[in-house]
Amino acid sequence: MGNMIKVGMADLKVCKCPDALTTLGLGSCVGVALYDPVTKISGLLHCMLPDSTQIRNNSNLAKFADTGIDELIRQMAALGANKNRLVAKIAGGAQMFAMTTTNDSLRVGERNAEAAKKKLKEYNIRLLAEDCGLNYGRTVEFYSETGDYVIKSVGKPVKTI
Repeated sequence: MGNMIKVGMADLKVCKCPDALTTLGLGSCVGVALYDPVTKISGLLHCMLPDSTQIRNNSNLAKFADTGIDELIRQMAALGANKNRLVAKIAGGAQMFAMTTTNDSLRVGERNAEAAKKKLKEYNIRLLAEDCGLNYGRTVEFYSETGDYVIKSVGKPVKTI
């Protein structure tokens, strides 16, 4: 077992086997895990907002689904990952407030997940699995050795996707 590398909020990290990546407390944020199964290079993005084009002065690329995925792919390629082989798993995007609403600014979780999927599609990256939505936070761990994405939530069984 390698090191467990922590990814903060609005942050991204890449690693090689046997290291693993983790991010704590994904609420409406989405954890996007990318993986090259041949080189076993992985990346994990903890994005908070769907779209960087809506915000001025967005110097933090990892805060947004769109620029975060761009940057994750760039860093993974720099480590030796092949862009054409990348696959993805995503988790998070919860609706943390118990209200049904059509107000977009309150549907951040859903919009984050949608934005991540749209961006993956632009890169032709296959989304292998997802665990999104509902109303609870998730802590995730991504293992570069196996490509397993382990999801832990309070009071729920551990889930591997």
